[in-house]
Amino acid sequence: MTAHLKIQGLGAGYGGFNVIRSIDLEVGPGLTVILGPNGAGKTTLLKALAGLIPRTGTVLLDDALLPVRQSGVAVRRGMALVAEGRQLFPQMTVTENLELGGWLSTKAQRAERLRRAFADFPRLAERAQQLAGTMSGGEQQMVAVARAMMSAPRLLMLDEPSLGLAPRMVDELLAIARRIADAGTTVLLVEQNVKKALAVADRAHVLERGALVDSGPAAEIAQSDIVRHAYLGVATT
Repeated sequence: MTAHLKIQGLGAGYGGFNVIRSIDLEVGPGLTVILGPNGAGKTTLLKALAGLIPRTGTVLLDDALLPVRQSGVAVRRGMALVAEGRQLFPQMTVTENLELGGWLSTKAQRAERLRRAFADFPRLAERAQQLAGTMSGGEQQMVAVARAMMSAPRLLMLDEPSLGLAPRMVDELLAIARRIADAGTTVLLVEQNVKKALAVADRAHVLERGALVDSGPAAEIAQSDIVRHAYLGVATT
């Protein structure tokens, strides 16, 4: 079941300083990408939505209000965040890391979701008993995504999943995100690889200095002057 996220007047930051302000946007079924330079507030936006930092404004998930700074409520409502840096438990096996993602589910549900995760990520099935800390960066990112899917989210948020990865692995991870969206989970992606992200996304929003400066279908955003000049290196006339 897909999710619909509606954000109105969102502000958030750290130590009393707002990094993002007055954000209004909607995230519907499919894959939506948030683009922007370093420091624009992309990670802050995802943390605020997940309830990890204080925020102002209104966040509705399927028309139900999400409370501030209650990440457990967000997970129970069907939201999952794959944070930048993966944040795995390196001394635990792949299977153990995945099982932690299903902490709110029953034993039978965890077993079924684990089976599904290994079917969706066959490379992880081959390394089920390998310590997560001994895997490559791309494989660790796969574990992080699969762990998030263990909660059976309706909204999956991915923060810079391709960071530091080889081009081939970037393609594979973005293809996984697209496949998850096509299977019915709403995906909100923050991504530094603008060209590749726009190629797999349905919709896009551009965030600069804490404010939205452009929004629309991904194909249209890819042709906008803002994106072509600032992110794709195309000179404007």
